Amino acid sequence: MTDTQGGLRGWAAGHRGSLSRLRFTSLRLRLVVVFGLVALTAAVSASGIAYWLNREAVLTRAQDAVLRDFQQEMQNRAGALPAHPTQDELQRTAGQMAGSSQRFSVLLVAQDTNGKTVYGNSGGLNGFSLQDVPRSLRTAVDKRQKVAGDNKAPYHLYWQRVTDHGTPYLVAGTKVIGGGPTGYMAKSLEPEAKDLNSLAWSLGIATGLALIGSALLAQAAATTVLKPVHRLGVAARRLGEGRLDTRLRVSGTDELADLSRTFNNAAAALEKRVADMAARDESSRRFVADMSHELRTPLTAITAVTEVLEEELEFESGSIDPMIEPAVRLVVSETRRLNDLVENLMEVTRFDAGTARLVLDDVDIADQITACIDARAWLDAVDLDAERGIHVLLDPRRLDVILANLIGNALKHGGSPVRVSVRIDDGDDDLVIAVRDHGPGIPEDVLPHVFDRFYKASASRPRSEGSGLGLSIAMENAHIHGGTITAANSPDGGAVFTFRLPRDASRPTEEDEAKDGTPGPAGDTGRGAERS
Repeated sequence: MTDTQGGLRGWAAGHRGSLSRLRFTSLRLRLVVVFGLVALTAAVSASGIAYWLNREAVLTRAQDAVLRDFQQEMQNRAGALPAHPTQDELQRTAGQMAGSSQRFSVLLVAQDTNGKTVYGNSGGLNGFSLQDVPRSLRTAVDKRQKVAGDNKAPYHLYWQRVTDHGTPYLVAGTKVIGGGPTGYMAKSLEPEAKDLNSLAWSLGIATGLALIGSALLAQAAATTVLKPVHRLGVAARRLGEGRLDTRLRVSGTDELADLSRTFNNAAAALEKRVADMAARDESSRRFVADMSHELRTPLTAITAVTEVLEEELEFESGSIDPMIEPAVRLVVSETRRLNDLVENLMEVTRFDAGTARLVLDDVDIADQITACIDARAWLDAVDLDAERGIHVLLDPRRLDVILANLIGNALKHGGSPVRVSVRIDDGDDDLVIAVRDHGPGIPEDVLPHVFDRFYKASASRPRSEGSGLGLSIAMENAHIHGGTITAANSPDGGAVFTFRLPRDASRPTEEDEAKDGTPGPAGDTGRGAERS
């Protein structure tokens, strides 16, 4: 039963795929349908006109021959009868008339010498009778016309087509000029009807073949026209996937060939521009990396000197002249800021180069957040809402960078108290860490840019304690874990940064960060986009 169901599902899936390829939005199907409709309209119109013309020609030819023969027989044989013939004479004459070349049935009606109506039928008692003649035709035959200049005879020949039990007949009647019997004739048109049916079938078959031929022609035309378009679509998809060396083979001089050449020229220009941009980007990253490494050596010496100066400032009996003490404090502060900036630039360079690695460990989230807060003496300014026992496989150092940036920025730009809450999403079992402050919030025009590098919300404050890279680095650290960080304003006031991390225990352990150089900083606590 399972195999049967699987087969049915496979059959249904295959047919769904076929139907999707033949959907009416397909240009191929539309071409076939349009060609078919045009061919069908033309074939039906031509067949209808041909059938109508042939039908009239066949019926007219047969009808004229029969009427001409009947009229001649009426003049020659019925006209030779006396004015008041007997029934035997009528019967004999009707038989003679029916034996003409057209082989029709004859009915003669007259009055004998006693004024009695007598009939002569070529088919005997069960043959052609007066009841078989339409009343309208009898009325027309019996009606005497006024003889005038354009009308030479008082009686004329009238005819009518009738159908009896599915068989078409030609019925005609007239009177003998100068007095005599009235004659009626019935001729079966079944042979002509069969010929016309054969013609209709032939025209129908021709219409069907024309429709099939048009569909095949449309398919061939669609293949000829759409094959280059399909190749162009495939090439465009490959180009969109980043395979910039994609080119089309060009043949011919038609519009599709021109389109292919235009695509190749555009792809070549795009490939060159992307290559130039990649080269410039690589040069910029190499410059930043080299600059950061080159700055570390003098910064190490300057940092050592500033640490000595800072120790001198801490002693009341220090030997630093009070006049230069503000300058010394500025040098110490700016040196520390420059050192953080260099470390952040090196971290950004590792992310851009793709050399950043995870050192995974199974950690208790509550303990990790507590350690981060305690190491920076934020215990009095931060409220932690996290249950112990929530374990996640992640890189503790990079999580510390994320937390330091989010909590530090909340304290600096939002204001106390800062609340850090940890929960597990019931829907997809993700780890969710939310950091909320009680400040004025983030302006709506700044929200889309808070994670941009070096972005600052106020142009009037180009300098600050932060480098503008903190949130960018936090986001990169979230991405390398497979998570993300979002920023929003709380309905109750303040900004909320939410770090969401999938709890994927199967994530492979990477090698230690030491392989790509010195570990990144503990975290720059300046917002990527500072609030005014």
